[in-house]
Amino acid sequence: MADPAEPVVFHIPGSVLSDAHSLAEVYGKMGGALQALGVPVRFLVHDRIMVPREIEADRGFHILDHGRMRHPRVLNCGSAYIAPFRYLDPWGIRAFSSIAGQVFDAKRIPVDAAKGFQARLVKRLVDARRSRYYQPETCVPVPAHCIAVFLQTEQHRAVGETCYLSMREMVFGLLARPDPRPIVIKPHPRDVDFATLDWLANLALTDARLHIIPGNIHDILGACDVVVTINSAVGIEAMVHSKPVVLCGHCDFHHCAVTAKQMGDLGDAIARAESTHWPFAAFLTWFYRRKCIDPRSETLGQDILARISQAGFDVTALGVNPPSPPTHQ
Repeated sequence: MADPAEPVVFHIPGSVLSDAHSLAEVYGKMGGALQALGVPVRFLVHDRIMVPREIEADRGFHILDHGRMRHPRVLNCGSAYIAPFRYLDPWGIRAFSSIAGQVFDAKRIPVDAAKGFQARLVKRLVDARRSRYYQPETCVPVPAHCIAVFLQTEQHRAVGETCYLSMREMVFGLLARPDPRPIVIKPHPRDVDFATLDWLANLALTDARLHIIPGNIHDILGACDVVVTINSAVGIEAMVHSKPVVLCGHCDFHHCAVTAKQMGDLGDAIARAESTHWPFAAFLTWFYRRKCIDPRSETLGQDILARISQAGFDVTALGVNPPSPPTHQ
């Protein structure tokens, strides 16, 4: 008699597990796609303290919501900047994903497919004026040919761990440059630190180049020459706009941007970013179509099994045959 199939265990927040709508958005689709292939599926509340013990208690495969765990039977899942794309990664998500250490070769991405993919992102994000966080509907004037700076809250652990420059170092470094262009700063929509807002307002009184504009990011991206951020999702959205990006922190989309690690590096980083012909369409296609998963995919179950197999796990233990090699588009 054959051994019973091992399960795929999803560790997800209790708030998601207890809400049918939230569960159905991502993890319900992923679990249902695996079940349709005959894979046993379990859902557990993600308790980070208990996870190691829960993994050792079985021989199945585990998927951790917003995890940063490296284990032969674990993949980490989370939002990949642009909805609905998700990480399914052996290292972690966003700045901590394994994508940061991988090699991007634009020549390996079909040109027509890449252009089509970027065009669909433009239609869904830029034309609709939508982003990861709420954006104002009202259009506000943005100085043309500006340097756009998008701030993040350093109180967020993942941001603080990945900074090369702090928020203030980044801004002071830009103001120290002899560049007459306007500098437009958009505070992070979830940063309610009034000390930061007060600091920015006072700084704007001392330098006429500085503009604090909490407008729709697509208005700012449309007007700017270059984007500067630590490692915000807006860096990816700038690539959708085909705008060059300077990063001031560790990031997993650094392949198509310039990284500044010291305040004095900002001038050269901006010059290099603006003078480089970036393969934005190819990079976006590589990042999302080859390195992330799409919960809307008709082959979602096979896509998940392919990632599990790539992690080195024998998927026959889940009661299914090994997946076919992916067909890249």
